[in-house]
Amino acid sequence: MATQDAATAVAVAGSSGRPAGDETWRLVARNAFPFLVVGTIWEIMAWAGVFPHKLFPTLEEIASTFLRLTLAGILPLHAFDTLLRLLAGFALAAAFGVIVGVAMGRSRRAEDYLLPLVSIGAPIPGLAYTPLFLLWFGLGNLSSILLVGFVSSFPVIFNSWTGVKAVKQIWMRSAQALGADDRRIFRHVILPGALPYILTGLRLGLAQAWRILVAVEMLASVKWGLGWMIFGAREMLNTDVMMCGIAVIAVIGLALEKFAFQRLENFTVVRWGMVSP
Repeated sequence: MATQDAATAVAVAGSSGRPAGDETWRLVARNAFPFLVVGTIWEIMAWAGVFPHKLFPTLEEIASTFLRLTLAGILPLHAFDTLLRLLAGFALAAAFGVIVGVAMGRSRRAEDYLLPLVSIGAPIPGLAYTPLFLLWFGLGNLSSILLVGFVSSFPVIFNSWTGVKAVKQIWMRSAQALGADDRRIFRHVILPGALPYILTGLRLGLAQAWRILVAVEMLASVKWGLGWMIFGAREMLNTDVMMCGIAVIAVIGLALEKFAFQRLENFTVVRWGMVSP
């Protein structure tokens, strides 16, 4: 019996085509390839002198500056303050955006009242709101967080509204035929059906939050933050410090995508079979 089970396992492993280790390395290589290409192009341009060396340092110099700022505790402090503002503002945007978007999708009256306001406010650049928020809420963290929440809520609202409107009527009629009341239909049909759109809106909202936060950190006169560090390094032509700040933003964004959005997506819509992994 054991021999038969072992033979079956070998046959299954052989039918998969490649060992699991090869697939892992293939995935790592596929993900690393774009970074290797960009890094190679960067090094060629740096050594070729396309731009002045002060404005276009080599990757080795950027890595050395990154290590120096990290060991000194400067880069972690900037990143920590920016991350706190980002998460606080984005949490406001997620809660407000989903509530408003779902309300617009469920209620024709709410849609008639709110859609014109959202349609007018969304195309306006986030920086255009900055002077108003600074005048209303003053300099510092409060104005930055509220501005991030306000600007990044628009993609969440639009996608939540679209997701609710896109739920198939046959699903709702089937639930009604099985005796489900409005509360159960909302919880078990509408929200799961709209979730792929909501997750897309949250991703777009996070990207919007990054853009406005990095720009407003200098204008809001905060003491720490990646945006403050990048703008300060620009005045001194410290391109290597600027690139370190940009690299940290990229790493944080990638970490949020992999460990937050992707896991939430796998736990919900992928497991439910609504989207392919």
